[in-house]
Amino acid sequence: MLILASASPRRLELLKQLGIAPDCVAPADIDESPLKLELPAPYAKRIASEKAKKIAAENPGVIVLAADTVVGVGRRILPKTETEDEARKCLELLSGRRHNVITGVSIVNASGKQKTKLVVSAVKFKRLSAAEIAHYINSGEWKGKAGGYAIQGHAAALIPFISGSYSNIVGLPLHETHAMLKDAGYERA
Repeated sequence: MLILASASPRRLELLKQLGIAPDCVAPADIDESPLKLELPAPYAKRIASEKAKKIAAENPGVIVLAADTVVGVGRRILPKTETEDEARKCLELLSGRRHNVITGVSIVNASGKQKTKLVVSAVKFKRLSAAEIAHYINSGEWKGKAGGYAIQGHAAALIPFISGSYSNIVGLPLHETHAMLKDAGYERA
């Protein structure tokens, strides 16, 4: 049995691309506040690990998959944007710059053994005009997205360069997740 410890519809869609349908979706309700001076990569790893641990503790004997995706600009963790103002500030910061999209993937196998891995992809936005930012804000795609954008939507036209896993930028690195699930003993039905 596989439990996806995530509320993200994108992660469910990405798993479908691998032919994987979790038996259950059980988002972990944990405090996702960054620790003082916590950097993006350790933060993503810690949050993914804590989500997996919590759901595994509530559901012993099953495989639990959890993930957390963070947009990091230098030492800064960008928020999952909830307001237009937050999204605008993120896009203004990302304009013309390279940043990292970091996903922590954590799996607890049926025996309770946990493995957590980080996957990092680099993304570069073109220099954005005020009109391009306004157009993207009006699309509404930024809502609840780390860093205020979704590469699989309108933002694709604003991104001339990526390095690394595209699916990681969407929210779940499929190659690494597939290998980790296989290692944990998960067999597709």
